[in-house]
Parts: sequence; C-alpha cells; structure tokens
Amino acid sequence: MRALRATPALLRFNLRRDRIKLPAWVLGIAVMTMYFGNALKLAYPTDQDIANVASFANSPAAIMMSGPGYGMDNPTLEAFLANQYALYLMVASALMNILLIVRHTRLEEEGGRTELVLAGVVGRFAPLTAAMLTALVANTALVVAGTLALAGTGFDAAGSLLLLTGFAALGLVFAAITAVMCQVTEHARAATGLAAAVLGAAFLVRGIGDLTAKHGSALSWLSPIAWSQQTRVFVDPRWWPLTLSIVFAGAALVGAYVLVGRRDVGAGLMAPRLGAAEASEALSHPFTMALRLQRGAIIGWAVGLSVAGLFYGAFTESIADAFADLPDDILVIMGGAEDNLVDGYLGLMGFTMAFLVSCFAILSVRRLRSEEQAGRADPVLATKTSRIGWMGSGVAAAAASSIVLLGLSGVATGVGAALVTGDLGYVVTLKLAYLAHTPAVLVVAAVAALLFGVVPRAFNVVRVLPVFGYLVGTFGPLLQLPDWIGDLSPLGHIPQMPLESFAAAPFVVLLLVAGVAAGGGVTAFRRRDIAAT
Repeated sequence: MRALRATPALLRFNLRRDRIKLPAWVLGIAVMTMYFGNALKLAYPTDQDIANVASFANSPAAIMMSGPGYGMDNPTLEAFLANQYALYLMVASALMNILLIVRHTRLEEEGGRTELVLAGVVGRFAPLTAAMLTALVANTALVVAGTLALAGTGFDAAGSLLLLTGFAALGLVFAAITAVMCQVTEHARAATGLAAAVLGAAFLVRGIGDLTAKHGSALSWLSPIAWSQQTRVFVDPRWWPLTLSIVFAGAALVGAYVLVGRRDVGAGLMAPRLGAAEASEALSHPFTMALRLQRGAIIGWAVGLSVAGLFYGAFTESIADAFADLPDDILVIMGGAEDNLVDGYLGLMGFTMAFLVSCFAILSVRRLRSEEQAGRADPVLATKTSRIGWMGSGVAAAAASSIVLLGLSGVATGVGAALVTGDLGYVVTLKLAYLAHTPAVLVVAAVAALLFGVVPRAFNVVRVLPVFGYLVGTFGPLLQLPDWIGDLSPLGHIPQMPLESFAAAPFVVLLLVAGVAAGGGVTAFRRRDIAAT
C-alpha cells in the first residue's frame, strides 16, 4: 500500500487544478448532447421527416462516418440521434480523457514536478492512480450530467443512461491507453499524439468493419468505439458490450502500472532520438525554428486531413444520391442546392475542413504559450531575437501552416471526388474553394494571438470561436437562426464554394481584421511581463 500513499491528496489536488477545465468538458459534451436532441426535434418534427433523412444513414458514407445504423430501417428520433451524432460525442469524450491523463502524468514529469512530489511521502503509483481516479470522476459526472440533459429533452431516461455510459466507457478505455503511452514516451506532446493516433485507428477500423457487413462485422469488434455503439441504444438496448470496455481498460491500466515500476521518473521506455550536434543555419531564424518545433504536428494534421479529404471526396456521389429525395427544408444544410447536390456537399466539406484547420491554428499559436510557461522563451528572448520577431514568427508559422493544410485538404477531397465522378477539374476547383476559407482561419489564429498578447490566462476562450461557428454554420440554416448570429463567426462570411461564387469583399475584410488582431496581440506582448498570467 505504500506505493499508493497520498493518492487521496493528489486526487483532491487534481480536481482543484481542473476545477474549470473538467466542468467545461463535461458540461460541453452534455450540452451538445441536449442540443442535438432539441435540434433534431425541430428539424424533423414528423415520423416521415425522420424516415426521409434516415435513408442516408444506410449509405456507405453514413456508415463509415457515423455508425452501424441500428434502427434505421424503421427509424425513431432517438435511434437517429444515437446512430448519426453519438459517435462524435464519443470521440470528444475520448479526447477529454486523453488530455486529462497526459496533463496529470507525463506533463507533470516533463516539467519536473512529479520528481518533487515523489520526494515527499508519496507512493510511486500515486500520481497515476490519482490521474485515473480523476478521469473516473469526470466520466461519472459526464454520465450524470448528460443523462439529465438528454432525458430532460424528452428522450427515454434508460436509453439516455446507456448512451452516456457508452461515452464514459470509451473515455475510460482511452484514459488507460493514454496511461500506457505516457510510460512509453518521454514527452507529453508525443504521448498525446500516440493516443490520438490510436483513436484515429479505432475510428478507421470501426468504419471499415461496419462497411463490411450490415450492423458491423468481426472487424468492427476490434475497435473500442464499436463496443459503445454495439449497445444498440434506443433500439435493442444491451449493456454487455460495455464489459469489453471495462476489461480492456483494466488490462491496459495493469500494463501501465507494470511499466511505471520499470522506468525512471521523467524517462520513457523509448529514449528520444538525439538531434544533430550543431543546428543548421536555417534554424537561426525564429520563423524556421517555429516551423521546426511544430513539424510533427503539421505532418500529423496534413496526413489526417488528407485522408479525411479522400474519404469525403470518395463519397460524393453516394451522398448526393442519398440526399436527392430529402425535403427542401432539409437541403439547406447543402446550401439549398436541390439541382446541384454535389457542389453543395463539397462546399459543406470545405466548411468542415476550415473548422478543423481553425482548431489546428489555435493549437499552433498555443505553442507560444507553452514555450513561455515552460521557460524556454526566456533564453531565446535573452539573445538578439526581439519579442516582435519571436511572437510574430510563431503566429506567421501558424498562418503559413494553416494555408498549406487548407490547400492539401482541398486537393485530397478533389482527388477523391475525381475518382468517383471522373471529373479531374475537381482537384483544382476544390483546392481554390478550400483556400478561399483562408481569411476566416487567419482571423481565428489572430484572435488567439491577441488573447496570448493581452490576456494569456484567457487564451482557451478562443476555442469557442470555431466551435460556435461550425455549429451555427451547420445547423443554423436548418433551425432558421437569424443571420446576425452566423455573422458573429468568421467562418460564416465565406461563400460555400464551389456551389456559391467567390466574394472578394468578405475575403479582404477578414484579412484586415486578422491583421489588426494579430498586430494588437504582438504589440501587447511587447509590453507585458514574460510568463505573466
């Protein structure tokens, strides 16, 4: 028991530190669950409306991107929610747990704080145990809050409980997987990347398995995502697939404890690769240095967005066929393009890619804050590198990388669309269409830079901007929200190309807004203290 000594104290400390982050995650997922439930009630008020849109759920694209389609032969509103939207909330739950475990284990070791803690009367396994208990508290809170939120909209309470328990079960699986990854690698960023890669692989395996056979095949069961989806919530409820999640999480956690006992504090099982003895001349400039520091993230996002783009493009015709018989009030999500569903769909995918690249831009600018908090900015700024040069280069690297990612995602989607339609023109058309979202993405990055320069403690507030824009842009027309609500997001000012024509005015105005916001952030950074809260 000495190895677990002081675990309760560390648990209380973790909850104290995460008193804002964890409630934000839990309430965010719970509110989104309730939002989808209410939005679907407004969008599809009759059984016939649900039946019309559910025809899409049996298409290969929907099965790949959403789930096995239980109950879609005779759909209900509850079954449609569980099959078409629950997957994305499950992924959000998994991400919450990945970031939580990395934050309380590997990141603490990387910063040297774990070694100080273990120098006291604290057991060797206490930090990992406290982190996993924190995840358990967070997931339990998610089940309670999400069930109350969804049941409060009129959904079946027992089904709501099973759905949210599936979210929590997947979250605990990835909490345990992340615990293992934190023992393997020496750096928090690498541990996060490895756990996220496992999540991506689970998503892909589940999708391919569900395409192989109706309602999933044996391949599907190799993915922990399928275990939560195979509960058949709101259709044929069954709890036993979640036992697979619990058993797997327990086994992975045992492996993590074994690895903790076999490595030094602060070290990983895989030693980091040593760099060159001398840096190249190119790294003497802060811009090229910023790109080098983010090389892994840029490559990972480029691969992920390219693969997603190929999938989106490859499903062009099947999605257009599935949506052809939908009522006009549903087609507004495609821009109302009843006679041109293909361009409407591809435009919607461009909007989705802009949202994803906006998330990358925020994380890229966030690297400046991480460098400052870790104390690595101080020795750089002690040289001839100016504050303007250091921060400006970081923001410029985020902007340049975002533009490249938009172009790559457009080309990948164009290639996928060209393969199924035979029209090679989509490659160039979609590249230009996706690049048209550049000003909106740059505004998001510039707002992040402004917060970093003025109020670094409030940096995470910028995450609301792309999420709000994506939700309003996707569901706003369907719910007939006022135009001014969509105008609050920079993502809402760009035309849905290639369905709509390019508009120069919002393009130029957004670029000016981005320039002013970024300039304000750099100016403010010159005047504030380094590592200020």
